[in-house]
Amino acid sequence: MATAAQTATDSTLMLESVRAAHERIADAIVRTPTLKSITLSEMTGADVWLKFDNLQFTASFKERGALNAMLMLDEDVRERGVIAASAGNHSQGVAYHGARLGIPVTIVMPQHTPTVKVQQTESHGATVVLHGERFDDAQAHAYELAAERELTFVHPFDDPDIAAGQGTAALEMLEDVPEIDTLIVPIGGGGLISGMGVAAKGIKPGLELVGVEAELYPSTYSKLKGLNLPCEGDTLAEGIAVKEPGKFTLEVIRKIVDEIVLVSERDLERAVSLLLQIEKTVVEGAGAAGLAAMLGHPERFRGRKIGLILCGGNIDTRLLANVLLRDLARDGRLARLRIRLKDRPGALYHVAKVFDEQQANIIEIYHQRIFTSLPAKGLITDIECETRGRNHLQRLIEALEEAGFGVTPVELA
Repeated sequence: MATAAQTATDSTLMLESVRAAHERIADAIVRTPTLKSITLSEMTGADVWLKFDNLQFTASFKERGALNAMLMLDEDVRERGVIAASAGNHSQGVAYHGARLGIPVTIVMPQHTPTVKVQQTESHGATVVLHGERFDDAQAHAYELAAERELTFVHPFDDPDIAAGQGTAALEMLEDVPEIDTLIVPIGGGGLISGMGVAAKGIKPGLELVGVEAELYPSTYSKLKGLNLPCEGDTLAEGIAVKEPGKFTLEVIRKIVDEIVLVSERDLERAVSLLLQIEKTVVEGAGAAGLAAMLGHPERFRGRKIGLILCGGNIDTRLLANVLLRDLARDGRLARLRIRLKDRPGALYHVAKVFDEQQANIIEIYHQRIFTSLPAKGLITDIECETRGRNHLQRLIEALEEAGFGVTPVELA
């Protein structure tokens, strides 16, 4: 079995290889814009520029590296085909550009991969093989199939040619905004930050390179610090939820990354919501990690000229809806109030009257008579409502209490 790196003519990652990759792929990818966010700059106290790589055809930076690696394959290797293991953005990039180049593509995914992801990959002409419970099982099977069928394995990150392709995003950013002095880049397996870092520091040696990982998956942070931190849990940033970074990429990261910061799920949710509200752009959790780092570590980046890459926009619509609603709740614009009242005619009318007086909109009402610790004549009503924010919500609660009702806001975790 061969990998894309082993079949390439040059397996060294340096500024020249990133520039060569950009020349190679430029006519087949979107040269996404790098734009200043005035509002985010004011919020964070830094100059913030956003690289909208969620506007690639597959909505992810991953196709940069996949295309570069496949373009470097010999003709006979292309004819036999390539194989990859991925249930996410890498599979889309390999499948889409493989179809464009006439390269047969096989993608191995875990058995329980959502149907929509399977269908999206198949729509690009790839053959999808479902195998195993976890990604590790799928990847092991992909290596087996590669050996059996003489296919070339296209690694999602641990490959100099993949990293060189990903690094082309940094070339574009610094060409558009040369004054950027700090890049904040998400870290999963390490391909993106390796390529972008080598390119950026090659162009501007004094530039600061900061990596970002989710608190639940601090794999590279842990390796560099000599720690043994757990990597598990449901993170919004599943695109960077990697338990083991690449061997090649880890060594590059060790040499060029100035610092790695960890971000909470709350900051990831807030970042996704802000990018949709302020920039009107849909970004997945991993793609919003750079902004989450600025929200979680404001003093660290204040006063800097920051470049953030919005590296992906593939987020499930139902999950996005949950994130937005939770953010409204944290801002006090959406609330659930648990109200204690007596079970008698007109009680709910008097509650609703207070809402009307305070101009708060009632969305849902839930009555609870049975499963409560109140006396038999007691009643709990949960009311979901919309307000104009925290101050308006507090005035509503005070008005309800003045009217004789016991009120408990239901808080989010």
